[in-house]
Amino acid sequence: MTEIIDAPSKPELVRRAADLVPHLQEKAPWAEENRRLHEESIEAMADAGIFKLRVPARYGGYEADMRTLVDVLTQVGRGDASAAWTAAVWSICNWLVGLFPDEVQDEVFSTPDVRVCGLLSPTGMATPTDGGYVVNGKWAFNTGSLHSQWNELVAIAPMPDGQMAPIMALVPMSDLQIIDDWHTAGLRGSGSVSTVAQDLFIPAHRVQPMGGMLHEQYASERNRDNPVYRGPLLLTACTSTIGTALGLAEAARDVFFERLPDRKITYTSYEKQSEAPITHLEVAEAEVKADEARFHAHRAAGELDYRNTNGDSWSLRDRARIRLDASYTIQRAKESVDILNNASGASSIYESVPMQRIERDVQTLNQHAILHPATNLELYGRILCGLEPNTLYM
Repeated sequence: MTEIIDAPSKPELVRRAADLVPHLQEKAPWAEENRRLHEESIEAMADAGIFKLRVPARYGGYEADMRTLVDVLTQVGRGDASAAWTAAVWSICNWLVGLFPDEVQDEVFSTPDVRVCGLLSPTGMATPTDGGYVVNGKWAFNTGSLHSQWNELVAIAPMPDGQMAPIMALVPMSDLQIIDDWHTAGLRGSGSVSTVAQDLFIPAHRVQPMGGMLHEQYASERNRDNPVYRGPLLLTACTSTIGTALGLAEAARDVFFERLPDRKITYTSYEKQSEAPITHLEVAEAEVKADEARFHAHRAAGELDYRNTNGDSWSLRDRARIRLDASYTIQRAKESVDILNNASGASSIYESVPMQRIERDVQTLNQHAILHPATNLELYGRILCGLEPNTLYM
């Protein structure tokens, strides 16, 4: 256990993240081509304290609130969405470790700047055995696996009442096989490859019932009264990712206005694109869409921080609205990027222009199952109509 230190202020953490932008922009083409983050980017984020944001203070972490996390990852996303998405996943999984028994936290957080990857899909099977479980399965979309020391996995296991239900387990990355299958249109630099477990024994103390965790029944004693580790698991996970979308909207704006002074509108009389009324309408609408994205992101983060601090309960409607806010953040960010991408002309399709990567990244983000706008809009409508949710992930 490390000495407890005073965490940097929120403005300092955001400034550190903003200082990373030029480096991340420089390394983003390499990350996309190689389908993984550059080691120098990992080191730079570690030096900036990005991996300490959601680690308990007793292990040298910052215990940052959700609004701080969103604002920090927005800056990282300005530089490279793949870096922001990966950092978001690591922040979620570090936070998840804080829900496990304290002895597990001592084990995982004994590594400085530890990186824990993971996901919520129960695509493995767990069989009870003496002292724990034997797990077999394959987990796709496992962001950050190539640079992580631990992996959080979900598998289906028999419960004492004879029913089958998901469990969450923590395993060293060295116990898993990596399948290099991340050949995608967007977020290529995240290296979200698949992992495989074959007859893997996991001791019981590193396994928690998923059902209880989805209802805020957490095992940690030392974090029990800490507001940072009090919130709903799924809502925390959703909201932790949306800074990436805000960063993409800001990155698209940066790229568009950087190129604007040298652009004309081909086959028209406009020698300067900046003088065309259509451009004025486009940039204004794009900014309004980005503003709407920020509203939904900050409302979700602020609601989590407020309720966590005050220990408020969560109704189904409250939970569904956070998911709606998360999905509307990424949808409005995509709409903002789409406008600026469409206004960028044919020259923007070259790999040397970041706009084409930004467009593909924000499209990929909008395809994520937990964040998918149509799915979350339907869920919110079901709750408003008095129906039960059609998912356990609330």
